Amino acid sequence: MGKATVVRPATPGDVDLLVAWHADPEVARYWDDETFTREQIELRLRRPDVDSYVVMRDEAPVGYIQAWFDRQSPGAGGIDMFLIPSARDRGFGPDAARTLARWLTTSGVLSRVTVDPYAWNGRAISAWKKAGFEPEEEREADDEHVDRWLLMRFVEAVDEHDLS
Repeated sequence: MGKATVVRPATPGDVDLLVAWHADPEVARYWDDETFTREQIELRLRRPDVDSYVVMRDEAPVGYIQAWFDRQSPGAGGIDMFLIPSARDRGFGPDAARTLARWLTTSGVLSRVTVDPYAWNGRAISAWKKAGFEPEEEREADDEHVDRWLLMRFVEAVDEHDLS
């Protein structure tokens, strides 16, 4: 539980919500314009190397966050997240990301947590910094990124009062 949000495991009951969220162009554009069918979301929720969560604010779902685990580097993994447009710019993203990253590291699940926003996405980079992530290096497009992206690592050197 964060200061402004609760991060809870995604369930089969969230499938239709996740399909609708991914279909929203204001969400899909940050996920390489990917949209998913109900069956695809059901499969995504069962991936063995990804834990899926729903971000809640005042008992209402406002976003999706996932932790993924690098099979080639035990102890390493990352986070991907989006908030629905009406929940943005209110500090919920940094709060949820910090909550999950902190749990992953303090519980010993991961020793290194990274994120990979596109270099052009200043809003996401700022939010990840507020959550406690530091830029490590900018990288070229690759098989998982259609454009230049920024590797950022969780260090938690952040002012706890700055959630906006």
